[in-house]
Amino acid sequence: MEQVPSFVISEYTNPSGEIVFRVSGWSDGKRIRKNFATRADAEAERQVLEIQRLQADAGIRVAATRLTAEQLKEAEAVFCRLEGQPQSLSFWVDFALANYRQPQNQKMLTEAVAEYVGAKTHEFEQKQISLQQLARIRWDLKRLQEHFCGRRVADLTVSGLVSFLETGRPALKTYNNRRGIVSTFLKFCYLRSWIAENPVQRIPHQRIRRLRGSAQTFTAAQAREFMEFIEKLDGGRFVPYYALCLFAGIRPGVPDGEISKLRPDAVNLDAGMINISAEVSKVREPRQVTIQPNLAGWLRAYPLEKFPIVVGDFKKRRERFAKRFNLTHDIMRHTFISMFVAKFRSIGEAAIQAGNSESIIRRHYLNLKSAEDAQEFWGILPQRGIPQAAPCEVLPAPTFLGVRRAKSAA
Repeated sequence: MEQVPSFVISEYTNPSGEIVFRVSGWSDGKRIRKNFATRADAEAERQVLEIQRLQADAGIRVAATRLTAEQLKEAEAVFCRLEGQPQSLSFWVDFALANYRQPQNQKMLTEAVAEYVGAKTHEFEQKQISLQQLARIRWDLKRLQEHFCGRRVADLTVSGLVSFLETGRPALKTYNNRRGIVSTFLKFCYLRSWIAENPVQRIPHQRIRRLRGSAQTFTAAQAREFMEFIEKLDGGRFVPYYALCLFAGIRPGVPDGEISKLRPDAVNLDAGMINISAEVSKVREPRQVTIQPNLAGWLRAYPLEKFPIVVGDFKKRRERFAKRFNLTHDIMRHTFISMFVAKFRSIGEAAIQAGNSESIIRRHYLNLKSAEDAQEFWGILPQRGIPQAAPCEVLPAPTFLGVRRAKSAA
């Protein structure tokens, strides 16, 4: 039977002889017939049925609900967003309730960074962190603010932070350093309830695979050529700086490295020792460095009373010859450690005097130089005011050797 396109009202005589008004039509494949005593009642029902039919054709259903119009609208929007997803709306609601924590304070990123930098500045004033570390924190967090301009701390996401960490295609070590600073900052925010979790915890470190013995160093011949050049440059005014870095392994860096903080009275030629205090040391641990005979020769020829360790306008003056000798940041310190290990064959004593761990010494400096190269290196002497004979070989008297000798004597 062909369906009636809409509902109609007609007069109908009941078997009892009573005349009523019948509403008849089709909806969703079903025939509907209803009788009413008055035409007005029949017309009202016809309109309701017509609306229901139109809604059914459009995929709309009529249902009794306690939801407001706005809630119904939001519910429909959410279901549209979940179309094609294997999980139900209840799944996502349960997940959100179990994992989301509303931050107590919606803190702007700029305000959070300012408070964090203030806290780190206070730590620097208490000598808990170095000036270099504070400067790096300020620099990376400034870039973080620029990357997420106008955002709140709670708006930072894993994907957004990964994009920030990869900005500029940094080296793996730079990436890890940047990640570490951001992670510590967000931990600070988490403890103050500005964020529900630290998203950096879901971002893994970059694995760095270093080759053993990969430190960049001078050969003995290159070190000799370099020191001969330094001795002739500007009357030898650079000699104390480079002699202490090359033959004592003092960490370089102007104005914040160990060499910049080292006082002349810490270099005791009579005792044959350089005292690196905790305030000077990069790792905040004191150590003593044995003055080898060739270094003593350099410091006597160019005494610290007349030649300052760091000359004025150092960085600009250094640029004149840095490229010529490929003076990377730690090449002199790397050379000292590798030559020390090659000469004295003591990883433990090298770690003590260099202020490194034994694992680092073993990984990067063991067997990097030959004994012949080390012999030549520790024989490099100044041309000014020294005897022609090579200096005597002096061992650094490692602690473990002293213990062993004592046991043998016993």
